[in-house]
Amino acid sequence: MIKQTKKQMFMLAAIASIGLSAPSAFAQVNDVVVSGDGEIPYVIDARNVVARSGTGLCWRTGYWSPAAASTALAGEFPVGCACDSDIVPADQCTTPVAAEAPAPKPTAEKIKLAADALFDFDKATLKPEGKAKLDELAAQANALKLEVILAVGHTDRIGSEAYNQRLSERRAAAVKNYLVSQGVDANRVYTEGKGEVQPVTGNQCDNVRGRAALISCLQPDRRVEVEVIGSK
Repeated sequence: MIKQTKKQMFMLAAIASIGLSAPSAFAQVNDVVVSGDGEIPYVIDARNVVARSGTGLCWRTGYWSPAAASTALAGEFPVGCACDSDIVPADQCTTPVAAEAPAPKPTAEKIKLAADALFDFDKATLKPEGKAKLDELAAQANALKLEVILAVGHTDRIGSEAYNQRLSERRAAAVKNYLVSQGVDANRVYTEGKGEVQPVTGNQCDNVRGRAALISCLQPDRRVEVEVIGSK
């Protein structure tokens, strides 16, 4: 240990003498301050600063090896990053960039609401029961990072096609207006009316006689389909 100390003192004296004639560029080289204990592969002064030659090269000790240059630390990086950057792997000399978490993918949920549960027959004014159902839907939408809500109104085939088209549009608009009143962004809600052209009953009601019986049979066709797209 005493021999090593004397050796370092001798080397420092030699370095000091060399430094007197060092080019001015050397003064611009940043000090490399060694941290931690253990075998240090470079000559250091009392401040733990690595000694350099007149050309800015770090003075190595007898302990120097590529492994030592890669393990002894100067701050958060190996001391060899500053002194022997051609030997220490580059990935050890940079702070790794944390990978960004992938953005959550939007999910879609389509909800079919019976129009008769929202409105009286042949009406577009929301019933109290309909508002209660839409309250649940609004709460669900407000809990999401909402992308879009699409409300599509449908009717049965009773009445003219033009009348049913307008009725489906009014019902979809009533759904939007209520959702907006419950805090849903109006720019996120789109409406569409399909009228009577997309029935779900098919031909199962073709032989039904009597208006009341036909209205009851065609009930599944009277609906508002609401699709909510967003991510949590």
